[in-house]
Amino acid sequence: MASPPRRSLSNVSLPPRTLRGQLTAGLVVLLALACLAVGVTTAFALEGFLVRRLDQQLSASGGKFAASLEHEATPDSDNRPDTRGQSKGTFGARLLRGTTTQAAVVRREGDVSEVRLTTGDRRALAELPIDGEGHTLRLSALGHYRLAAFKGDDGDVLITGLPLRPVEETLHRLEWVEGAVFGAALIVTGTLAALWVRLSLRPLRRVTSTAANVAQRPLASGEVAMPEPVPVTDPHTEVGQVGTALNRMLGHVGNALERRQASEERLRHFAADASHELRTPVANIRGHAELALRHKGPVPAEVRRALDRIQSESVRMSRMVDDLLLLARIDAGRALERGPVDLTRLVLDATDDARATGPGHRWLLDLPEEAVTVTGDEHRLHQAVGNLLANARSHTPSGTRVTVRLTPDEDGIRLSVADDGPGIPEELQPEIFGRFVRADISRSRAAGSTGLGLAIVYAVVSAHGGTVGVESAPGRTVFTVTLPVSPPTTHGPENRERDAGA
Repeated sequence: MASPPRRSLSNVSLPPRTLRGQLTAGLVVLLALACLAVGVTTAFALEGFLVRRLDQQLSASGGKFAASLEHEATPDSDNRPDTRGQSKGTFGARLLRGTTTQAAVVRREGDVSEVRLTTGDRRALAELPIDGEGHTLRLSALGHYRLAAFKGDDGDVLITGLPLRPVEETLHRLEWVEGAVFGAALIVTGTLAALWVRLSLRPLRRVTSTAANVAQRPLASGEVAMPEPVPVTDPHTEVGQVGTALNRMLGHVGNALERRQASEERLRHFAADASHELRTPVANIRGHAELALRHKGPVPAEVRRALDRIQSESVRMSRMVDDLLLLARIDAGRALERGPVDLTRLVLDATDDARATGPGHRWLLDLPEEAVTVTGDEHRLHQAVGNLLANARSHTPSGTRVTVRLTPDEDGIRLSVADDGPGIPEELQPEIFGRFVRADISRSRAAGSTGLGLAIVYAVVSAHGGTVGVESAPGRTVFTVTLPVSPPTTHGPENRERDAGA
């Protein structure tokens, strides 16, 4: 059995979500309810008035037409029904001992025709209370009538009725007129309400525009220029209070951003100045250590070990100072060199360097057949790629396979460095690109780490307008760098994988 078709969510009518739409819809709905209440009340009032008029006519007639009806089947000329003063459609009937003996209706003055009554009609007429009051009854041959029963002089019952069709026609005409008038009123009111609400909410739109402007600004770092305050025309209204609160919040946010920016500038200048000032004494220490180690005379073993440690630590400190100075310059917005960079050749050179430094690893390349070119700083990009390879070499055991893959796609140039080492702890992955962040000791390393290598990768890639991310699990870690391509590279190259050491 086939399943019933599903309704598409796009075809489902949803209520308006904006405040302007809700207010406009609310006004139109309230007006529609008011029009409905007025229409229903007017219809009931008019119906009651017209029915009372019929009852008054029935009471005034007093069964005159019904009394003129004869019991005989064929009345003579002397006792024809009296239709004088009777309106068209007047109904008359005579009942004797609960049985209808004769029933007629006035077609026009002087013209009376007999009415054929069904058994149900006769039963209903016999059940009418004899009180002279009007009662509504439907006759099969005539429709709805307003009937009143009176006692006759001969012990019979006289029933007189007037048709309700004129009342119904009048009510239907009123309903059509009210529908047209109320419909036009709803359309005009809805249009004017939409314009009025739009005009009233203009200050709120300015508040929304200002808030959206702030939301689009990069508030995480750097100098941020806050937008102009929202003009508040009346602070006593709800919209004015929202605008005032927003302006106060923008002031607080602006002050906080200025203090943060000033603090960052001071820290950046301090790091740059400290790195710059430390380069000379660190170089002197390194030079004196090397000079002492070259002394041809006898040097105690303990002194030589101390000098070796001084030299190695001075080399490590020199690298750290250079890295800190580079990060400080990138943070300060120093413009990088811009030129065409053969990324394929850069990856080949960096991998050859890594293979020479880590011969115990297996280095694999997956490169396109044609050269991939980007626009950027060749030296800094080489440093970023080298740091990624050094990270894979330093934090994985010997024998680990490291694959460098370069792939051009629609988003730009994608460079990935994957290894099958022990992986990065999950709690460390969110902050892996932070400064002075070191991997857990479970990732073995042959040399000390400054904790700045991946931070430099992140800074260099971000300065080139790219992104860098990491996915890691035991047995597989992938660092992915995406760089914008300029000029465009050739699409759809065939990749080839080869052993870099072959």
